[in-house]
Amino acid sequence: MTEVKELIVPRKATLRDAMSRLEQAGLGILLLVSDEGVLDRAITDGDLRRLILAGHGLDETIEVLPAARCITAPLGVTRRAALELMNHHGISHLPLVDGEGRAVKLLMRRDIDEQVLLSTPHIGDSERDFVEQAFLTNWIAPLGPNVDAFETELCAFVGSAHGAAVSSGTAAIHLGLRLLGVGPGDKVFCSTLTFAASANPIVYQGAEPVFIDSEETSWNMCPKALERALATAAAEGWRPKAVIVVNLYGQSADMDPILDLCTSYGVPVLEDAAESLGATYKGRQSGTFGKVGVFSFNGNKIITTSGGGMLVSDDKEIVARARFLATQARDPAPHYEHSEIGYNYRMSNILAGVGRGQLRVLEERVAARRGVFERYRDGLADAGLLEWMPEPDWSFSNRWLTTATVSPSAAHDSAGIIKRLAGEMIEARPVWKPMHLQPVFAGTRYFTAGNSSVSDDLFERGICLPSGSNMSEEQLDRVISTLKSLLR
Repeated sequence: MTEVKELIVPRKATLRDAMSRLEQAGLGILLLVSDEGVLDRAITDGDLRRLILAGHGLDETIEVLPAARCITAPLGVTRRAALELMNHHGISHLPLVDGEGRAVKLLMRRDIDEQVLLSTPHIGDSERDFVEQAFLTNWIAPLGPNVDAFETELCAFVGSAHGAAVSSGTAAIHLGLRLLGVGPGDKVFCSTLTFAASANPIVYQGAEPVFIDSEETSWNMCPKALERALATAAAEGWRPKAVIVVNLYGQSADMDPILDLCTSYGVPVLEDAAESLGATYKGRQSGTFGKVGVFSFNGNKIITTSGGGMLVSDDKEIVARARFLATQARDPAPHYEHSEIGYNYRMSNILAGVGRGQLRVLEERVAARRGVFERYRDGLADAGLLEWMPEPDWSFSNRWLTTATVSPSAAHDSAGIIKRLAGEMIEARPVWKPMHLQPVFAGTRYFTAGNSSVSDDLFERGICLPSGSNMSEEQLDRVISTLKSLLR
């Protein structure tokens, strides 16, 4: 946004003066105003050239310019509305006027058409080397040396014994549930505050999801709510086949009490670490606590393979079985022999190459995302109207997304802030809508620790802010300054 002081010219200015001013300003536009300072029209270098070609002298005043409609917008117009106005009229500049028609600022298309997105892929140089090697060796189809190496390298990073790279985190959860014996008629406990991909595979297996509330200290599965659910199930004479614990927005759940409870009831844990690669719980890497762990490399995750996931486990037989099922369950035979139903879930050698390059900068990406969070926290501290997602002493979050709840005393609620940020071409999102509130899961059972639902409140007041590890300082400043004005 440009101040207009250097762009304003009066009617009595000469063509010579106008051309000199136009060259000094360097924006290709001037603003002609009346004696009262009211904006009359815009002047471009083309307008001045046409006057000269028509025979007007450089010492004549620009009063000779014919009248022309000037497209303007009021102060306070959103970026999106301004851009739509520019697109409609085919212009690249838009004067902003006050209530009396005086030009105050000038919006240029180049300054406003950039959208700040929530979480974009951050690709470096190493990925290209591995992908080019796949092309050079003609390892294009699923499987290959990049897949093998990616599995080995990721397992070495997180400290898991074995891993199987697959087509998505959802595929990994589906395989994990099947390997834990989940089938028709079974019940599976699952964190309610999560994306649908955590819960949908339960239904793939013909089982029934039962949802567990969050705790305020981590926003993840509440051990007290889990204890209540397990005790209720035992009293009713049944036991869940598995528990899916989700590590939300890059932060681990409080795993020790959860694992103690599940062990005491004889229920295996599947740890959905799709959002928490690089995070730790009491110094140990997220995703390595359950019988099965799952990571996602979707395009918006902290590292990406464009689309992909991985199942990890210390149980060699589980991972070997996962690879078998993910490769269409093809039996060892010279012909295509299948004794059971499998899936086309394996990762391609090309995408695994992208993952190998991304894995090399994972710690840098974590540091960058945490840096984004710190910028928000420091930049909005004086507003005092956002309560950041807590990071307990036992947690080291990768801050995949910077998330917060909006104070009731803020000028706008979370939905209003998200809508207004969108008007400024800044993408923000609500916190995940809890699964027990989703129409597709209507009627499912839901357990809280007490009489109130923590996850409902987090959804009602929560907001996710742009958090990409490749955000520029200018983008962060823009989001922070916009939020300050909205919160107040």
